[in-house]
Amino acid sequence: MGQSNQTSSRDFVFLGFSNERRTNIWLFAAFFPLYLIALGGNTLIIIAIRIDSRLNTPMYFFLSNLSFLDICYTTTVVPQLLVHFWSSHKIISFSQCMAQLYASLSLGGIEFLLLAAMAYDRYVAVCQPLHYMVIMNRGVCIQMVVASWMAGFLNGLVQTVFTMHLRFCSFTAINHFVCELLAVLKVACSDTFANEISILVTGFLILLIPCIVVLLSYVYIISAILRIHSSKGRQRAFSTCTSHLTVVTLCYGTAMFAYLRPKSKTSSNQDKILTVIYAVVTPMLNPIIYSLRNKEVKGALSKAIRKSILSESK
Repeated sequence: MGQSNQTSSRDFVFLGFSNERRTNIWLFAAFFPLYLIALGGNTLIIIAIRIDSRLNTPMYFFLSNLSFLDICYTTTVVPQLLVHFWSSHKIISFSQCMAQLYASLSLGGIEFLLLAAMAYDRYVAVCQPLHYMVIMNRGVCIQMVVASWMAGFLNGLVQTVFTMHLRFCSFTAINHFVCELLAVLKVACSDTFANEISILVTGFLILLIPCIVVLLSYVYIISAILRIHSSKGRQRAFSTCTSHLTVVTLCYGTAMFAYLRPKSKTSSNQDKILTVIYAVVTPMLNPIIYSLRNKEVKGALSKAIRKSILSESK
């Protein structure tokens, strides 16, 4: 019998956060509102950008893609987690686990690439403002977004195929609450050397190179801002970048700590906390960060909310 047939009929069991019912109820009460805020906030961002013509710019085109991505990303993790808080047996089939692994790896990779594209957009806006709309025309923006999604899905496919060819033991308990790559590799009974190499290679391509693009963009942005003579001009230029820089720091910092730290330094509890940050907290915070730091987004959100209230009252 082939290896894929042996593994496809076997289930994984999540150990989750706790086996105590009271603790799980409290965790459900904490995660459910976070999930609703993430869904509501990102949906409002997308609606606001769609209905406000002032936000018909490359920066907000990327932001709407990021918001849609965050909705998809958090939905691959949180609904199952909420159900498992009420379940005594937290079981997932092999095929469902691989599907979840593929979705989370793909969407995570897309986010890193989108953030790099947004950093380049900010670089052009600050350093080459007179040529901004020519360089960042709609065709270029669409190509950058499509390339990000395609590369992210390819990353997820490569990692998932490598994982599917591993052999797992008869009883497989994953010390996590989701099919996260490192947690799944820990329960494999066969050698994971090829998987670890693929993580390093794709980590370099999907995580480090975009991070270098972000860093170089902000080196040029900061040097350009420092050359502006008026303090008001410097503040206006930097204010267009602070929201993105905050999100980048949160997203890249968490991912690098999760995937690029030494294997001896990893722990299951830390892995769970990191997954909560980039699958639950970050999608919730992104719309808050962008709306709090950006007057145009706040104005568009107010307009969207008023329009929604008026349509309901009719």
